[in-house]
Amino acid sequence: MSTNAADPLVALGGLPGVPDAVDSMRKAVDRAYGHRVMRRRSNEITSEAALRGARGSAALSGADWALEEVRRRTDFGSEPEARTVGAALRLTAEAGQLLSIWRQSPLRVLARLHLVAAADAGDAVGRPRQRGEGVDEPLIELPLPDADEVAGRLEGLSQLIIAGSSAPALVTAAIVHGELLALRPFTSCNGLVARTAERIVLVGSGLDPKAICPAEVGHAELGRAAYAAALDGYASGTPEGMAAWITHCGKAVELGVRESTAVCEALQRGAA
Repeated sequence: MSTNAADPLVALGGLPGVPDAVDSMRKAVDRAYGHRVMRRRSNEITSEAALRGARGSAALSGADWALEEVRRRTDFGSEPEARTVGAALRLTAEAGQLLSIWRQSPLRVLARLHLVAAADAGDAVGRPRQRGEGVDEPLIELPLPDADEVAGRLEGLSQLIIAGSSAPALVTAAIVHGELLALRPFTSCNGLVARTAERIVLVGSGLDPKAICPAEVGHAELGRAAYAAALDGYASGTPEGMAAWITHCGKAVELGVRESTAVCEALQRGAA
């Protein structure tokens, strides 16, 4: 990620197609918050969005389970896919506890997210990878930056977050998400951590304060191939590629909104 503008996130928000994506997403979010069910049963929508978001994030990391399987299971430590789903559920629960820390210490939050996701993965847990350490992230095929580049870019990302920006929340969330996927700063669980960080930005910015718009659902619905192609655009660093990634993330939020709106409709009909 690079730009010569004083506020690079604002500059990215002006790329062709991005303002339209931001506007479309905001309208969708506003409609969801205006649903009559939200006035009296918002806690139920939040809980369901968390579950569905975790399922979507796990699917993108190779554990594509049916929603009802995620809902009914209690053992998430027996095999790789179960551990992935369990990690996604833990991260979604943890995200809400870290909102107040994010703007002051984003690197601390990322370390905590990795600790929660990886659980018992040894001394590499909760810290950026070091020279010579590999990454277990088979679904992301971008070239892997070395540890020194990771450290420098993480620090740059941290400073952007701490400094704040007047850019739309979608832009900030997409850049945080894309940068973490491109860097893969940890030895494992980078996709899960990146998508949780996107959630933290969207919720903490005030765009989605009740966490009812799970972008992870939309990313999963759009599919791994589209996700990887959009990420390639981000990694290219070109204006067109960056705009395509941000637009992709906006569409994911809209699809998450659609999912929660369907839950609202079901509750209104008494079917859920």
